[in-house]
Amino acid sequence: MKIYYDDDANLELIKKLNVTIVGYGSQGHAHANNLNDSGVDVTVGLREGSSSWKKAEDAGLKVKSVAESVLDADMVMILAPDEFQKGIYENQIKSNLKSNAILGFAHGFNIHFKKIIPDQGNSVIMIAPKGPGHTVRNTYINGGGVPSLIAIYEDSTNGEFSAKDIALSYAKANGGTRAGVLETTFKEETETDLFGEQAVLCGGITALIKAGYETLVEAGYSPEMAYFECLHETKLITDLIQEGGIANMHYSISNTAEYGDYLSGPKVITDKTKEAMKEILENIQSGNFANEFLDDCRQSNDGSGGPFMKSNRKSTEDHSIEKVGKELRSKMKFLNSEKLVDKEKN
Repeated sequence: MKIYYDDDANLELIKKLNVTIVGYGSQGHAHANNLNDSGVDVTVGLREGSSSWKKAEDAGLKVKSVAESVLDADMVMILAPDEFQKGIYENQIKSNLKSNAILGFAHGFNIHFKKIIPDQGNSVIMIAPKGPGHTVRNTYINGGGVPSLIAIYEDSTNGEFSAKDIALSYAKANGGTRAGVLETTFKEETETDLFGEQAVLCGGITALIKAGYETLVEAGYSPEMAYFECLHETKLITDLIQEGGIANMHYSISNTAEYGDYLSGPKVITDKTKEAMKEILENIQSGNFANEFLDDCRQSNDGSGGPFMKSNRKSTEDHSIEKVGKELRSKMKFLNSEKLVDKEKN
């Protein structure tokens, strides 16, 4: 697989376009400010009354309603949460979009699962940084970048430059080509992203942490010790893995820990675990997960998540590991207390 870097992308292409960023949450904040700092003509599209309106203006960005912001846009990057994108597209973007404008996304969810069906004539591309928005912004400011993916769903450019050229140019303006950009498809990005979140990065890790914590506490060990051993130290290990791979982590930890890894890891993650992972993947591939998620969201009137989401948020907040962790972290003044950007809901 070819990896694209700064020399493979022409920044001038995106600088010739009027770019609208819809949403000013975690990713929207990062993309808008990074592109603006790269010399791109950026407008932020928000709903009337959005709490993010003033934040974007204070950052020196042009802000308009979503409908108004797309009228003269050559490219519209939709960075609102997945569950709101269809409504925003159908009610505020579609009828105001130029026939040859480029639609951009940072996740393939709504295109791949055909929740949004763009008109013919509009190119549809993806530029997806592999990191949260505050990381995308901070690494850019510090001269670095977050590895990114690009994908082309529809290329209707019919000009000197292709949709892929535009995607690479956008990625460069966002800092992605500093770290490396890989080309994928909407299908591959969407399904692997959802699987990674559910089975490993979010669902898998948090379930493993809570199970380990509960096992120690139920055996009579103090909650504080259980917290440090099963939650706090995860960053130390994942940092080593990210920096140099699993073998590097094994090299860096003690022989005792490495031996325990080989002995006990396969007892925790078994063939049954992989069977469950395959079921998770099949649920994603079939589109069932997307429908379940959107159905839950539709039961919320305020955009704060449906009943399944809310009940699980509450049970997580009430878990002992959260209460113990909050108290311990309050004493650790050295921890990064950077406030994350609020999710832009509409």
